[in-house]
Amino acid sequence: MSSKNRLTLFIFIALILGVILGYYLNVNSFRSHNDEIAKSELQIKQIENQMSLVDTASTSFAQLQSAKKEQQAIRVSEEKARDKKLEPLTLLSDIFLRLIKMIVAPLVFTTLVVGVAKVGDIKAVGRIGGKTMLWFLSASLLSLILGMIMVNLFKPGLAMNLPLPSTHADTGIKGVALSLKDFISHIFPKSFAESMATNEILQIVVFSLFFGIATAAIGEKGKIVIEFFDSVAHIILKITGYVMNFAPFAVFGAMAAIVAKQGLGVLSTYAIFIGEFYFSMILLWLLLIFVGYLILKRRVFNLVNRMKEPVILAFSTASSEAAYPKTMLQLERFGCKDKIVSFVLPLGYSFNLDGSMLYMTFASIFIAQSYGIQLGFDQQITMLLILMLTSKGIAGVPRASLVVIAGTIATFNIPEAGLALLIGIDPLLDMGRSATNVVGNSIATAVVSKWEGELTEPKEIEG
Repeated sequence: MSSKNRLTLFIFIALILGVILGYYLNVNSFRSHNDEIAKSELQIKQIENQMSLVDTASTSFAQLQSAKKEQQAIRVSEEKARDKKLEPLTLLSDIFLRLIKMIVAPLVFTTLVVGVAKVGDIKAVGRIGGKTMLWFLSASLLSLILGMIMVNLFKPGLAMNLPLPSTHADTGIKGVALSLKDFISHIFPKSFAESMATNEILQIVVFSLFFGIATAAIGEKGKIVIEFFDSVAHIILKITGYVMNFAPFAVFGAMAAIVAKQGLGVLSTYAIFIGEFYFSMILLWLLLIFVGYLILKRRVFNLVNRMKEPVILAFSTASSEAAYPKTMLQLERFGCKDKIVSFVLPLGYSFNLDGSMLYMTFASIFIAQSYGIQLGFDQQITMLLILMLTSKGIAGVPRASLVVIAGTIATFNIPEAGLALLIGIDPLLDMGRSATNVVGNSIATAVVSKWEGELTEPKEIEG
């Protein structure tokens, strides 16, 4: 068995073992904490219902507010105690994700500079960029529309049948309002060092484009720089190989922590919603593969097969960033030229998050359905276009999809407190989103390579 297949097997075994250990811990070590948290949440909900019926200036309202704060303190205390016990498990995934984040920014910078410099011509960069953005926008629209169609078809929110929440309910997630100034400032870096330090991929891409074009423009002197960055990129890929050996431990820790914290019960509580969402996600995979087949023919199946390891890694860690180095490596082995891979893939992490796109429309309309809020076709199309804009470039934000949804649903008078319906199961949904993002970006890179006539025969390299 090759080392590549061996690592995939170890990751899969770690995933299964993590679920088993997580279930054991949930039943034996975390039951008291989870019971107290559930009890507090029930009390808070009952108090909020009473508060909506009482005059805010009355003594009763002040007493209810005090009781609510007391229950919230109990919940926070129990959650902290539970998280403290989970630290040995979360530490494994935290170390791995920190190591990956350490690699991603310099890898994007060095490979993109080399890729753009090798393209050399500004017109060629513009041509490749145009084809890339055409695919990204088309795939994003496809994902958003599919999410809208499937949530209207399944209507998962109707089963919730919830009353409108109290205006005092707080999800802890701050919405992001669309602002042209914020959007532009997020694209253009004020400091390259700051962009590298904060892993702002889109800003790194912008600086790398300027740097790469300028390097190519100075001719012979630039060749030394290109060779240097090419060597640095290979060194970082070698470091990636070392880091990836830690992946099974990270997957084990991440899965054990999620199941220990949430329990398998979270699957049954929201089984219908989760099932319908994943069914929609599979449909998106099939559509992306079908469109890929129209362009790549039968080679698209070879590409999907090669992406097993990055997809499993993204799924189990709920982070498409974690799969970035492996995705890049597999695409080059598939036959994509390094200059195309290093150009398209980093852009995809800001502009081509297909799984996240589908989730945003699916989840936003689900929340509206849960509260019996009817959204007309024109409102849903408007929501889709707003999500198309607000989602760009914020992939690095924790729980990015929820942040975007919070900022968007407020525009349509949908209670932001409805996000509380999703917070508990979001880690499970994030796993599917992350895996789909990897598939979407892989197909995008291969398609652009084909359009550019830069797709060669696969390279079989072990290790």
